[in-house]
Amino acid sequence: MRKFAIAVAAATTALVAVPAQANEGRVEARGGIAWAQGTEEAIAGVAAGYDFDLGENAFVGVEGSADKILVDGADVVWGLTGRVGAKVGDSGKLFVAGGYSFGEGEDVPHLGVGYNHKLGTNLYLTAEYRHFFSDIVDVNAATVGVGFNF
Repeated sequence: MRKFAIAVAAATTALVAVPAQANEGRVEARGGIAWAQGTEEAIAGVAAGYDFDLGENAFVGVEGSADKILVDGADVVWGLTGRVGAKVGDSGKLFVAGGYSFGEGEDVPHLGVGYNHKLGTNLYLTAEYRHFFSDIVDVNAATVGVGFNF
């Protein structure tokens, strides 16, 4: 499974190297809650990505992330995610996302939905839900954050 993650990372790097027109890179910090089987824990993380315009109304993007459940002994979960979405007005981006998460434990696929809303030229707020599909126990996560476009 790590070979798959390495291949996705290489493809992501190649895509980011494509010259940009109205495309944009982004970095963000986020926090929220993860839950499974009646247990809830706080999470915090960071992400960096790049969105490619598909005209006036749509975009696709790639993202690398690192998230941690804020309890002793929890490992960082690394993620590689693709997203596709619709532009909402001049300031919003509504998207669906899917990818793969990996770390010291089980490597799992994930799917989610989210929304980014620009606050001026470069600053944005983000909210996202992700579901992690595990052979052991599925996990849900909801996060909010703040990011910067460049």
